[in-house]
Amino acid sequence: MYLGRILALGMNTEGKPFVAYRVSSRHFPNRQVKLFDNEAAIIPKEGFETDIFENAYIAYNCIRIVDDLIIVSNGSHTDIIADKISVGMNIRDALAYSLLTMDYEKDDYNTPRIAGVVTSDSTEDKYEAYIGIVTDSKLRVEKLEYGSAAYISVYECQEPHLLEFKALNSEDAAHYIFDQGEFKEFENPVNSVASVFDGQWKTVAYNPDI
Repeated sequence: MYLGRILALGMNTEGKPFVAYRVSSRHFPNRQVKLFDNEAAIIPKEGFETDIFENAYIAYNCIRIVDDLIIVSNGSHTDIIADKISVGMNIRDALAYSLLTMDYEKDDYNTPRIAGVVTSDSTEDKYEAYIGIVTDSKLRVEKLEYGSAAYISVYECQEPHLLEFKALNSEDAAHYIFDQGEFKEFENPVNSVASVFDGQWKTVAYNPDI
């Protein structure tokens, strides 16, 4: 089954907050994850930079860290969500505003935008995790229950699917969403990236062909 881009977030089976993201692609597989100080970006591989002129949606920040929060998404709305949170907007409203404003991608498939935000504080009264999607027919932003994890994708799985996320560190999490557990059945993986909070957010990229 082909899901396209996938994100997962919440708490892993050890109760640590995490986010994970996977690029799956049938038409633009020549991409990589590039890490920077407080963000991770999806960009074309060397030699394929002109792909951006064929599809403007293939390059974007997929992860941003803002203070104690981490944002994950499948497009340029990552930065909009981060900016809104940085000026004091709450997580739910930042997600809803950014998804509604940016709307679904205007490509041949009306590809949805997906996004999520997780706090690093895992105490029950302070922890928050939200997941959202905007398609050509709906907008949904949902708060996850404490201790849970879920994934969502642009195709097929457009509702949050609960799961036990068994990867316990960032490196394992990047591999897990790439081709392990529930994710091993999903077609055309390209690369992945994940961040698990263990005293600080540690982001790890998995680029299998580089």
